[in-house]
Amino acid sequence: MGETCASCKPFITEEDGVLKVRTCAWSPPGDHPVGCGMFIHVKDGKIVKVEGDPSHPITQGRLCPRCIALDEVVYHKDRLLSPMKRAREDRGKDAWEKISWDEAYDLLEEKIRGFQENYGAECIFTLTGTGRESTLYAPVYGPAIMNTPNGASTYPFSGEACYGPRATIVNYLLGAGVPEIDSAQFFPDRYDDPRWVCPKYIMVWGKDPLYSSPDGFFGHSIIDIMKRGAKIITVDPRLTWLGAHSEYHLQLRPGTDAAVGMGFLNVIISEDLYDHDFVEKWCYGFEELSEAVKPWTPEKVQEVSWVDPEQLVGAARAFATNAPSTATWGVALDQSKQSTQAAQCFMAICAICGYIDVPGGITITKPTSFIGQWRYDMSDTLTEGMAEKHIVDPTGKYRMFNTGAAMGGVQGDTLLNWLEGMYKDYPEYYPLRMCWLIGSNPLACMADQPQRWYAAMKDLDFIVAQDIFMTPTIMGLCDLVLPLSTFAEHDGLVTPNYGRNQHFVGAMNTAVENPNTKSDLEILVDMGKRMRPEIWGDFTTIDDFFDTKLKENYGYGIEELREKSVIQADYKYRKYETGDLRDDGQPGFQTVTGRVELYSYVLEAYDEKPVPYFEEPDYSPVSQPPEVVEKYPLVYTTGGRHISAFHSEHRQVPSLRALHPDPLVTINPATAEKYGIREGDWVRVDTMFGKCTQKAHLTYEVNEKTVHVEHAWWFPEQDGEAPNLFGVFDANANNLIPHESVGVTGYGAPYKNGICSITRVDSMKD
Repeated sequence: MGETCASCKPFITEEDGVLKVRTCAWSPPGDHPVGCGMFIHVKDGKIVKVEGDPSHPITQGRLCPRCIALDEVVYHKDRLLSPMKRAREDRGKDAWEKISWDEAYDLLEEKIRGFQENYGAECIFTLTGTGRESTLYAPVYGPAIMNTPNGASTYPFSGEACYGPRATIVNYLLGAGVPEIDSAQFFPDRYDDPRWVCPKYIMVWGKDPLYSSPDGFFGHSIIDIMKRGAKIITVDPRLTWLGAHSEYHLQLRPGTDAAVGMGFLNVIISEDLYDHDFVEKWCYGFEELSEAVKPWTPEKVQEVSWVDPEQLVGAARAFATNAPSTATWGVALDQSKQSTQAAQCFMAICAICGYIDVPGGITITKPTSFIGQWRYDMSDTLTEGMAEKHIVDPTGKYRMFNTGAAMGGVQGDTLLNWLEGMYKDYPEYYPLRMCWLIGSNPLACMADQPQRWYAAMKDLDFIVAQDIFMTPTIMGLCDLVLPLSTFAEHDGLVTPNYGRNQHFVGAMNTAVENPNTKSDLEILVDMGKRMRPEIWGDFTTIDDFFDTKLKENYGYGIEELREKSVIQADYKYRKYETGDLRDDGQPGFQTVTGRVELYSYVLEAYDEKPVPYFEEPDYSPVSQPPEVVEKYPLVYTTGGRHISAFHSEHRQVPSLRALHPDPLVTINPATAEKYGIREGDWVRVDTMFGKCTQKAHLTYEVNEKTVHVEHAWWFPEQDGEAPNLFGVFDANANNLIPHESVGVTGYGAPYKNGICSITRVDSMKD
């Protein structure tokens, strides 16, 4: 740490020549913003140990293996430690030349200005990843550096099928940030705070938080609450650990969440189990919702979803009659053509039971962020006429996404169609020429039909990325790569739930120096001041920036935060009664009607039905003809996490890879026997869109009609040059996913549901 010492930094202590740096984790390496509290032990300028911080109010000393393996990442032999460039014609080749940061910035500035002058800034776009610290800053890269309308939160993701669907629908139905379990996360004394009430039941829907800790929710909090008496309801095609410890496990057919939700509502309403007072005072459209779910008897739900009627009825009764209870929902509800309808059902269940913003229910806050209005102000810096050039589907699809998206950006399916030239005969079309990749490894992780994305992006004139390791995407496509610092090597801030239900702000403190790497924010500021200095303010350091924004939003500065490590937000329950959820200060919710919208005028305005309904997935055993179902007799789901990796990251970290060395397709033993498959065999999974090969794992956690395929696998130990690209296409679950099988809103795609066949093969390359 150079000259840093305990006497001049309140977050550092020293003993026997070892510095103990108190910090909060985020990324890179990747992780959702739980902000795990830790101490990084440093001797002679190197990390020698990582341990949990027991005083951290949320994680309380507990760490996942990824945090513990931090030193293996920081000192890995394959770390990117210098900017590198190569000729465009050498894409796919390991022909990188190390250059200085000044050379890298000069090249990047030259390219941006050249494209702006010769083709217009709209020919440049950014692609953003999910979960990393860059999520907070990436929306600024496009407009505030390059003056392009195609930058803010653009994902290489069919249906924007991660968080965006939930964030958007909650904006419309609730006028608040994405709800979360009340785990006493706002209170310094946590579960001992007299304001908190232990939930009777926790419903976990489409999520495995013990392994994913998604979006800022610390999954192990569920165990804390279970120890205090809470019971569990799970809705999941897989029997997870939580499912095995549940009172009720609704093992649905993947992609039928909306049907299960409507059945759940049917039981609660038909048996008069709902909270009449809350519904009458604070909900809009109850009668219309009741009519919509009336046909969805438990027996009909079973026909569609495979869920046992007794389990459905029991779960609905238990949840509705045990106040307070709480619930959490995951990416599985996003990753379906009916993401909007499933989300409507989830929110309606919580609302009519009266569990919104009450002790032991679900917490909500107005969307905020530690950078407050800054990100949105900086995204609103396009020059005159540029906003009108934002890429939308010229055929008129996806109106809700294009005009009202909570996440902004270019809709993922539209972007691939645009890159492939599908719209070239429309007057709105123009060729794209440059991409800036931020916190994203799309060929391995996000892109549906990744080989189509690879082919489409190879035609671009210039691509730049920033990361801590070489990835298949960088090797295959990029001309310039910028090396990132890890969270141990730069200062930063952690804000859980991306500011949409923020319970604390945490300090990320530099523990070791790595002078030839930079954080995402440093790169953003450096290039912003080069390209558009007139809009970048007068702060001279990142600390100045943090200090200014913290004081503007919260009244405390960076040094006070670092001294305390974590400063929790205050929380008041039943804010809808006091006007604290609305900008006008009136009681109610920040929606069109001022209430929780069980019937949504906003959805109706975007040509979507205002109440939930069920429609079969495009590729299911019901919607496809018999000859197709005979060829693809099984239903697949994808994306379950293992705690050793964050999406496509950590594959090259020895201790973590040892925990989970191979990609696994999970198969019921009875199904495996039918196909002559044994534990550890290579298995090819085929759909009408592509194939991938993974090792068989036989377990009863899936039923005989379902298989689970892991996502985001690539192999850093393999040849990195094209066409192999670290084996990125061999085990890639996204090969199976159809392009543009999304709802009318532009949200939701079947990453977690489709039909497939399985075949035993001799190797991963078969």
